[in-house]
Amino acid sequence: MHWLGVFVIGLIVGLLAKLLTPGRNPGGCIITALLGIAGSLLATWAGQDIFHMYRPGESAGFIASVVGAVVLLLIYHLVSRHHGG
Repeated sequence: MHWLGVFVIGLIVGLLAKLLTPGRNPGGCIITALLGIAGSLLATWAGQDIFHMYRPGESAGFIASVVGAVVLLLIYHLVSRHHGG
């Protein structure tokens, strides 16, 4: 049941990130959920190791997860444009 919740929250985060990021975005439902999950992992890592906002074991919040997913989408756009994709 835990992984179902992770998937659903990841899907919501990924959808919001896609709405906030201009341009053509990759994938369908599963890619969107994975984007949201990866955004949350990025936000957690950055919040713990770079910005020292979170303690070890503490995860990023919803808004930080959306920001992390937007950052990943922006990187995707830069890489795909640079490589002619």
